[in-house]
Amino acid sequence: MDPSVPRTRVAAALRMKQIALDNQDRTIRRLRAQLATERRGLAATKKELKETQVALEASHKVIAGLTEIGLSMSKKIEKMKVKKQLVRTNHVECHQKFQARIHEAEDSMQAQHLIIEALVDEKDSLLQTIHGLQEANNAPAPFDGDWEEEPEEELEEEEIEDIPLGEGEIDDE
Repeated sequence: MDPSVPRTRVAAALRMKQIALDNQDRTIRRLRAQLATERRGLAATKKELKETQVALEASHKVIAGLTEIGLSMSKKIEKMKVKKQLVRTNHVECHQKFQARIHEAEDSMQAQHLIIEALVDEKDSLLQTIHGLQEANNAPAPFDGDWEEEPEEELEEEEIEDIPLGEGEIDDE
């Protein structure tokens, strides 16, 4: 064996180790670059997450506010429904009272009409009786069926005499 052969083997082995170290160095640099990229991406993701969280909290506040407004409006609507029902009930009650009053007035008018008819019939009956009595007594008929009303005398206004004013009296004219 040639003494240079072991050196060549050692040199080749060293060369192989150097190549392996170079490959590992490139892999480490590439992994470090990927790690830096991932860290930047993670930082951006954390920033987006924080912004999203802030926006989400703001949305929750808005939703809570709108829910509160909705509940308040629901309460107001319920109160308005109750008030509307009370108004409707009062309206129906008033309508029924007015209908009852109208019915009572109609009944009263009908009763008065019947009373008037009865009085007219009674008057006719009395007139016939008086006429019959007058014929039986041969007396002149004071009622000939035509009613003449006596003309009303027009009252003349009495003139107010001028009374002299005394001292201290006030003239309103």
